[in-house]
Amino acid sequence: MTATDLFTAIDHVGVAVRDLDEAVAFYERAYGMTKLHEETNEEQGVREAMMGVGDSGSCIQLLAPLSEESTIAKFLDRSGPGIQQMAYRVEDIDAVCATLRERGLRLLYDTPKRGTSNSRVNFVHPKDAGGILVELVEPAADAAH
Repeated sequence: MTATDLFTAIDHVGVAVRDLDEAVAFYERAYGMTKLHEETNEEQGVREAMMGVGDSGSCIQLLAPLSEESTIAKFLDRSGPGIQQMAYRVEDIDAVCATLRERGLRLLYDTPKRGTSNSRVNFVHPKDAGGILVELVEPAADAAH
């Protein structure tokens, strides 16, 4: 892995919403996007939908809290609905995490966790990434969002 090939694509932009069904309907009606995937991730405390951006392979990830204690609920209380994270696709999340740590960046998890569609994910601390929560996503071998 070289310094220039950590990320392979913008995987998705995460958007915090209060009501997932209303947000999905808006993105379908207003932007003509198609819902590619929906799931509940108890560990992350969210109900989420991946909305395809044309045939680019990139998505908008709509995130609604499962409880008032979830990270997304706290984000909504602090900032209101809106962009919560930028996610980059990676081929080898363990190698990318090691490289970023070597470069002095803090990651939220010691080891990657399960993300959407059984992907493996980790996050760069916003204080080390210009105020942006950066998600690293290694898709599951058989996943298409």
